[in-house]
Amino acid sequence: MNALIPTVDLAAPDPAGVDTALQQAGFLQVVGHGVPDDAAWAVRAAARDFFALPETVKRGYAVGVGGRGWLPPGVEANDRVEGGDSPPDLKESFAVGPFAPTGDAETDAVWFPPNVWPAQAPALREAVTAYCTAMTRVAGALLELCAGALGQEPSTLRDLATHPTWTFNINRYPPMTETGTPLPGQFRIGPHTDFGTVTLLDREPGAGGLQVDVEGHGWTDAPYTPGALTVNVGDLLAHWTGHRWRAGRHRVLPPQAHAPAEDLVSLVFFFELDHDAVVTPLAPPLGRTALEPVVSAPFLRERLDAISV
Repeated sequence: MNALIPTVDLAAPDPAGVDTALQQAGFLQVVGHGVPDDAAWAVRAAARDFFALPETVKRGYAVGVGGRGWLPPGVEANDRVEGGDSPPDLKESFAVGPFAPTGDAETDAVWFPPNVWPAQAPALREAVTAYCTAMTRVAGALLELCAGALGQEPSTLRDLATHPTWTFNINRYPPMTETGTPLPGQFRIGPHTDFGTVTLLDREPGAGGLQVDVEGHGWTDAPYTPGALTVNVGDLLAHWTGHRWRAGRHRVLPPQAHAPAEDLVSLVFFFELDHDAVVTPLAPPLGRTALEPVVSAPFLRERLDAISV
């Protein structure tokens, strides 16, 4: 599996290896990113304080998909973006977005709404701000790596992310003792691809963990390396490559009967581009398919609407 989802050192990457891996699975593990382990630890600790609050308190911060705040269980079913009709995903999330709005009221209302910081979890704001600042830096380095891996100027994609949209989801996957037995076809997160450029995942491994759909191999448990970020290609980046690279299709298994008390928290940083960025795909033969340019915001909105329950 590590040959299909290799580990890349951002300090000394192999561009050819990146290209090969992203054609096969759309996934990498990334080390050398410079983000200290205690940054993720601080976010998890503060998030668990929030998730442990009574539901009546958390309801005061409830939002729908794309909002800033608490996404309760039952509001999201990721497989619906592929046309599925599974039960809602078995998770709850806390979502944060960019800290600085654009100043345009109409744009900001949709893509840069204010973040919500629960008073009952006072450590959350500082921990998340520090973590997302670090993730933004890493995402920029990854965009340069991706452009260079296909022989483009390293700044090609990063120039489209001068005031990017992004979403940071802290996903809690409750134990079976809390959710009950999953319904047929129900997952912690159903099969899907992400929507933006790159997703940076700091995960806790578990029995009901991440699986990747690898071309020619099917669903396979994702490798786990302590300290590494799991990185996957989103739909927008795959579109830019003319589908040379595969948007990383994945799912998170439901809680498992042999580990009924398993309670996991994943930190998921979805990086995109400027809301009005025009993404012009690479033409064949570098790209696999001739595709039309798209604008980032409507491209993403269509997919966000599809997964809302």
